[in-house]
Amino acid sequence: MISYHMMDWGPMWWGAWGLFPFIWMLGYWLVFLVIAYLVYKDAEARGMNGLLWAVLVVLPWIGMLFLLIYLLKREEMGGSIRNAESILDERYARGELTRDEYLRMKEDLRRGRE
Repeated sequence: MISYHMMDWGPMWWGAWGLFPFIWMLGYWLVFLVIAYLVYKDAEARGMNGLLWAVLVVLPWIGMLFLLIYLLKREEMGGSIRNAESILDERYARGELTRDEYLRMKEDLRRGRE
């Protein structure tokens, strides 16, 4: 008859396969922390709240959803100048600016890009 004791479970748990779930969990969190750091840096560079997006991305499972939302919501870099020009064009079209004001402001925007 084979008898099993509590001590017999030790090598099975701490053996090569026993630590596998723990290592997998650490790897999982490491990947999410790296992604959160990259999202933080990208959001800060785009003028968005980087810390908020990093925290939302690092949350397990829900973080994947927020990562997708962030990637869809983020704006292209340099888009603020194009937006400023389109706003200026709209204001001129509505008659809020004179021609001289419009040309001066447009030139200021172009000088700011260089």
